[in-house]
Amino acid sequence: MPYSFVLTGGGSGGHVFPAVAVARVLREHGHRLLFIGTRQGMEARLIPEAGFDLEFIRIGALNRVGRRKQLQTASQLPLSIASAWRLLRRFRPRAVFSTGGYVAGPVMLAAVLAGIPIVVMEANATPGFANRKIARRVYRALVAFESACTWFPAGRSEVTGLPVRSEFFETQPRHGEKFTLFLTGGSQGARSLNRASRESWPLFRANQSPVRILHQAGAREHEALAHEFASAGLDGEVVPFFRNMAETFQTADLVVSRSGAGTVSEIAASAAASILVPLPFAADDHQRRNAEQLVEAGAARMVLDSEMTGERLFREVEELRRNPATLAAMRERVRPFARPGAAERAATVLEEAASENRGRRGAE
Repeated sequence: MPYSFVLTGGGSGGHVFPAVAVARVLREHGHRLLFIGTRQGMEARLIPEAGFDLEFIRIGALNRVGRRKQLQTASQLPLSIASAWRLLRRFRPRAVFSTGGYVAGPVMLAAVLAGIPIVVMEANATPGFANRKIARRVYRALVAFESACTWFPAGRSEVTGLPVRSEFFETQPRHGEKFTLFLTGGSQGARSLNRASRESWPLFRANQSPVRILHQAGAREHEALAHEFASAGLDGEVVPFFRNMAETFQTADLVVSRSGAGTVSEIAASAAASILVPLPFAADDHQRRNAEQLVEAGAARMVLDSEMTGERLFREVEELRRNPATLAAMRERVRPFARPGAAERAATVLEEAASENRGRRGAE
């Protein structure tokens, strides 16, 4: 039986892409879908591009922002909840699915007021602000890390992993003769990783290291870095963004990246060895906690952002390049963090919640 679902979550791609993956499965099952987001978040562009309906509410961030911003957001909250409640009343969803981000808070609170079941997907080892506040009200929490289960009531969470595009699982590793190093700070790049990469080039050249460097620098610093790299005498390329990320991950012998939930999930799906450099200003330091989960399992290395210099990058890469057994162990140990079928499982849980909600409403 087709149902209606509301999906919410946004701000960054890490919140939007998993929601889109689940929405695609729900659409294949014939359900009606509506996204609720903000005009400022990435959802404003990504959701329509994916072919889904999107409605907007106004809300800002509460966590890791200044006092003035917190007061402004707090003043918006009642109106945001009211706007979300009106959208829920009009669309009449059987369940609400949230992937977090500041837009999710008002939507989930409105769902509580309306008596609509809430399914949340928590991508990080430590749940985000909105999911922590709503934890005891959820129908089910779908988490990427076992440690996140402790934040939710017993029996109402399960480890499903984060939805990752199928091509990350399907592509087989293709390592060349040269050791390939892939550095990425995400689609926008990361200034500290760009700096460390630039500082390492003379060291790799002086050492005559057989290294091929693939560097995703982001649009802002790409041109200057690409110009310097062209005269560095090293194999590889510096680009603003790699279109086929799955292929790039599978080509790399070693990945150096931030440790956002989406990136960590893609690393696991690709069975890639990695050095993780957590974003130091991430909310609740969740990137560091994500990295620590892999480090404790022997599946990755971690270098703090403040310690990532060109010399440190060079030393870490050279140590691992000279120890293929360590790299092989990292690739094997990261595999359990990859969970294919996460989007399908989320869709199934939402359908279960909708069916139970239908039964309660029928009894009423």
